[in-house]
Amino acid sequence: MLTNFLPNEYVKSVFDIHPKALVEKGIKAIITDLDNTLVEWDRPEATPNIIKWFADMKEHDIKVTIVSNNNEQRVKAFSDPLGIPFIHQARKPLSAAFKKATKIMGTNNENTVIIGDQLLTDILGGNRAQFYTILVVPVASSDGFFTKFNRMIERRIMARFKRKGLIKWEDEK
Repeated sequence: MLTNFLPNEYVKSVFDIHPKALVEKGIKAIITDLDNTLVEWDRPEATPNIIKWFADMKEHDIKVTIVSNNNEQRVKAFSDPLGIPFIHQARKPLSAAFKKATKIMGTNNENTVIIGDQLLTDILGGNRAQFYTILVVPVASSDGFFTKFNRMIERRIMARFKRKGLIKWEDEK
């Protein structure tokens, strides 16, 4: 059961995820969370570094779709200026939004990765739907109301993974 929360890979930030390495693994698409994965949960638009990261992915023919549990207004305001497709109110960890994203991109779970900052939504949902999952350290140290609850549970799961030597986490910063 706990293995459903274990990511295939973990990195400090999306900037540690390089398109050439993804292409070498046969990856053609990314499904990424938005809040505290790409930018802080309260930052309305993309940073120049995130814009460059998206451009690098596009240059290597890697498609990207944002899948967020947040509302349409939040996700649309971030995604539309970048021309990035999105799914809002995704209800992660349920898999329907992940499947919809692969349909939008014309990919499948074998050539698509899930990137996110939460074990209880992004990683659990991605693992249950048999995607390759990448966990990132949250961009901000603060969270929205519902995420605070998830983080309490995640800390316990992460502590168990650390004790078993399965993962290192924020102590890598």
